[in-house]
Amino acid sequence: LSRQLPGQNVILAAAVIALIGGTAHALSTVTAIPFGPLCFTASSGPKILGLVTWAMPAIWIIAVLNSRGVARLILRPWRNLPTYGFWLMGISAVLSVLFAMALDPFASQIKRCWLWQATKFPLTWHGAPLVSYLGWLVVALLILAFTTPSLINKQPRTISPAPDYHPLAAWLLLMALFALGATVHHLWTAAAFCLGSGALGSRLTFTCRNN
Repeated sequence: LSRQLPGQNVILAAAVIALIGGTAHALSTVTAIPFGPLCFTASSGPKILGLVTWAMPAIWIIAVLNSRGVARLILRPWRNLPTYGFWLMGISAVLSVLFAMALDPFASQIKRCWLWQATKFPLTWHGAPLVSYLGWLVVALLILAFTTPSLINKQPRTISPAPDYHPLAAWLLLMALFALGATVHHLWTAAAFCLGSGALGSRLTFTCRNN
């Protein structure tokens, strides 16, 4: 991002993402809101204030900024639409949820970084209550509402910038990593979901580019 935006904008956006995402997960460990009841294990490393693993704010930065980068590629043909900003926030939030659903089996069942407690909700995704991903969607939208002003390049441009495919490459590599871990541990639905999410991101990107 620092190749496209002033460095202070990137640092500010990353700090806001880490603060809101990390705080939301810290609240969830205490109140089970907004993600549901979970606890971080010793495998996740040191905890911030004894509540949330130090890696969680970094995971939020990766999830939100990478999802936004893929969303920008998908929406590139329509970047001049008046509602482009709202579409970008919405698709970025949805991609963040897909990232969370791909990450969760890898982090909770394979790496044992966190554990989900039982809830009254009958439907789960490899132990995670489905309401957790509604929480991800809401928090991601909140984060994007605060960080979007910092992520807009306000410098005048005479030509359209070349598309940046780094976010898509990172998206595909991460989904491949999660899929490989799920396959090794025979979590077939999780592996299929990761492969499908990777394929969806690349298919939408190149289909929209050709259109």
